[in-house]
Amino acid sequence: MKVAFAGTPEFAAVALRALIEAGHEIVLVLTQPDRPAGRGQKLMASPVKQVALAHGIPVHQPEHLKDPVSHAPLIAAAPEVLVVAAYGLILPQAVLDIPRRGCLNIHASLLPRWRGAAPIQRCLEAGDAQTGVTIMQMEAGLDTGPMLLAYSITVGTDETAASLHDKLALLGGRLIVTALRAPDALTPVPQPAEGVTYARKIDKTEAAIDWRRPAAEIERRVRAFDPFPGCSAHLGETTLKVWRAQPAAGSGTPGTILAVTPEGIVVACGEGALRLVELQKPGGRRLAAADFLAGFPVAAGQCFS
Repeated sequence: MKVAFAGTPEFAAVALRALIEAGHEIVLVLTQPDRPAGRGQKLMASPVKQVALAHGIPVHQPEHLKDPVSHAPLIAAAPEVLVVAAYGLILPQAVLDIPRRGCLNIHASLLPRWRGAAPIQRCLEAGDAQTGVTIMQMEAGLDTGPMLLAYSITVGTDETAASLHDKLALLGGRLIVTALRAPDALTPVPQPAEGVTYARKIDKTEAAIDWRRPAAEIERRVRAFDPFPGCSAHLGETTLKVWRAQPAAGSGTPGTILAVTPEGIVVACGEGALRLVELQKPGGRRLAAADFLAGFPVAAGQCFS
């Protein structure tokens, strides 16, 4: 098929590679403008743009799609279908109407649960046992269109946002290839009105650990926020990153360090306690607790704010 593709991060780049390998003619790629990144804040092409350039595919990078002038490259490309994955820009109805077969979205959740920007992180934060990918026919609403394909997977108890992202990205690539193999055989199914939840965008202000929360809840958030933005814990004047933690036995005033062993730092929470097993100090690397404590000693009785 003649396919246009709209996406920006690595999740979308995996799907684009899958479409190319499946033999589809990618006539145009839409992706976000290059952004500053890294210590030098140099302009960096998105993962999707990098794939497109490597395969000689034309790239269009509008700041937004509100202006009809920004639609011109897509109209000229005349795709049969537009595939969208984590693009980051809202598609107005005028854009949705351009492809003859409409627009298909690869969404990293089992809709209608976790519509919105951060379905992978919010799924982990909530402790969902299952998640998956939905291929959806796009309409003007936020992830509200009819479902064409869905596949579920089990969420591991030690899953992080990074590991779950990689699984769902591969699944999304396989599902969109399946969907385009026989698009006329797909039956649109309206999303049910029950079970709708919204995955709001992750904000850096959410990174600070609130020790008044239950230990199990904090542990899930640590995994949900790995690799971004990471969970932070404030000990005196130092802000530490907590990358891995485990519920532990113990109780006390929330934030109080109950025990320090090579296996981890046990901290009292609002319910139960949490053992911090992988940490990072400012300017340092992620380290297992024993290695971290060798360079940053702490003691029972100290208190995280």
